[in-house]
Amino acid sequence: MTDPMLRIAEALERLAPRPMPAPDFSTADAFLWHTDPDHLQAVQDVARVDIGLLVGVDRARDTLLTNTRQFARGFAANNALLWGARGMGKSSLVKAAHAAVRAEGTDLKLVEIGREDLASIGRLLAHLRAASDTRFLLFCDDLSFSHDDQHYKALKAVLDGGIEGRPANVLFYATSNRRHLMPRDMIENERSSAISPSEAVEEKVSLSDRFGLWLGFHPCDQDAYLAMIEGYCAAHGLKVAPDTLRAEAIEWQATRGSRSGRVAWQFFCDLAGRRGVAVG
Repeated sequence: MTDPMLRIAEALERLAPRPMPAPDFSTADAFLWHTDPDHLQAVQDVARVDIGLLVGVDRARDTLLTNTRQFARGFAANNALLWGARGMGKSSLVKAAHAAVRAEGTDLKLVEIGREDLASIGRLLAHLRAASDTRFLLFCDDLSFSHDDQHYKALKAVLDGGIEGRPANVLFYATSNRRHLMPRDMIENERSSAISPSEAVEEKVSLSDRFGLWLGFHPCDQDAYLAMIEGYCAAHGLKVAPDTLRAEAIEWQATRGSRSGRVAWQFFCDLAGRRGVAVG
């Protein structure tokens, strides 16, 4: 090889990303996937709540827990899309289900991938596939796609297509505020402006069809909202007169203009802080 060619080859080698070393999955129960360079970051303390504190989502909780348990034990299970109202515990349920199934004695790992990193999901799956003796719950929070977003193509192959498909030791869970993962006005716009309206949105809308489980989350009523707060108070040993708790909680949600699990938790944090109770 001539000197110029040698220098070009060396420069290209320096620019090429270094291969990711084989991860040591025994170091943690949960990991975050990062790119540039590719690596899995161990998470020693996952931010989550106990599954018993998730109120008003009983059907979704039981369904997801059963599905996760089946997968962790080596049986057939479905990829799941948790969609619906903001703040109603979609991502909390995924993390809580993972913890609950692990507490039953299975070595299930949780791996979170950001929506912006979906283009690299093939590289991540190669590492997870190599650890065939370990089972992984791959999680993407707040999944959605815009008009010119091409990340959904990488995800499609993982869920239902491609020669390799999804590794047998990997299950995919995603949360989204949108049932079809794209805004309704975008769907209507493409239908009205395309030569073939049905084909214009089929490619993106069909992505949600590749999830075997669709679990819907809807705004909670006042009784469920108050039950959430009472559960937080009981779990943290905070004692408040029922009438006082109810009045303050209702006033709080009125100022926020909504009721949800997130609003209930925010009220509880405010209440605990005013009463000198530390919340981890």
